[in-house]
Amino acid sequence: MKKIKLLTKYSSLLLIIGVLTFLGACRSRETQSTNSPSTVQTNNSRLNIIKERGKLICGVSGKLPGFSFVNQNGEYSGLDVDICRAVAAALFDDPTKVEFRNVSIQERFNALKTGEIDLLSRNATWTLSRDTDVGLEFAPVVFYDGQGMMVAKDSGISKLEDLRGRTICVKTGTTTLQNLADKMRKIDVAYTPLAIGDEDQLYNAFLQGRCQAITSDRSQLVGRRSNFPDPEDSVILDLILSKEPLAPAVVPGDPQWIDAVRWTVFALIQAEEFEITSENLGSFASTTDPTIKRFLGQEGSLGKNMGLTNDFAARIVKHVGNYGEIYDRNIGKPFDLDRNLNQTWSDGGLLYSPPFR
Repeated sequence: MKKIKLLTKYSSLLLIIGVLTFLGACRSRETQSTNSPSTVQTNNSRLNIIKERGKLICGVSGKLPGFSFVNQNGEYSGLDVDICRAVAAALFDDPTKVEFRNVSIQERFNALKTGEIDLLSRNATWTLSRDTDVGLEFAPVVFYDGQGMMVAKDSGISKLEDLRGRTICVKTGTTTLQNLADKMRKIDVAYTPLAIGDEDQLYNAFLQGRCQAITSDRSQLVGRRSNFPDPEDSVILDLILSKEPLAPAVVPGDPQWIDAVRWTVFALIQAEEFEITSENLGSFASTTDPTIKRFLGQEGSLGKNMGLTNDFAARIVKHVGNYGEIYDRNIGKPFDLDRNLNQTWSDGGLLYSPPFR
């Protein structure tokens, strides 16, 4: 009899434990459902923070003509600047809702990771180490560049071998220093690097004759040379030391914000492929092409899952134009720089957007 009572008590205890476990599991699932990663990410998304703030904070150089340059009136211009404005146009239907912050080479990545800026649009090269060690999330490439070399026109230097035993100005904190070392080691040319962190000091050193050559991205050399007292006295050699794919970057771990920036860039590229410009945008209001209707947000809901309006691409083109327009006004016309790789794939370039569907 005692054995039966003991078994009955034991069975009752197991039943109670089972009920409590079941209730706990239900509550756990309910909590997980309420605070699921997707919900938390959405509520804390950088996109929502920006919307509530009412403006985008974009990190740029401010010293590089063609990409990001601020004049004496405090007005910003350049390809990198227009990328920021395109994102603001997608978010607010207003390209002026951007606060530009000049960040140096040394502070640019930390400014992004600490949240001082929302987006880095500062001619940064997309590399493996920056993707992994530094921990950045890159948007699509907005400019395919290559590292070049500039020398004085009367220097007699025409190739890298002519720089044997010479001094070369190179900027610290960039990929150019390692690229230069790798290239010169490969061709067995000894040289002396003059490494300087500040851009203005770097180019002043070249103009003062402290180095016989200066190396950087070719587009940067073209832009900075345009501000020299006598631009024609310096020449850019016909050579490329490295691949330099320049792209905007954000902090990883925020899919919605990353998608918003990524598809803003793609919208600029796709608009050019569709031959939609800021000037002819209105003529597409009555288009019957289903792919263009989706792209412009006239049907479908492509912007919804990114937290954008469905007409975000139309907003971008309306206020900023397509990629070709941005390139022409900032780089093509001012510096007479051919687009080369920076053309759409249909014109033989590398710019290619996934389908808007």
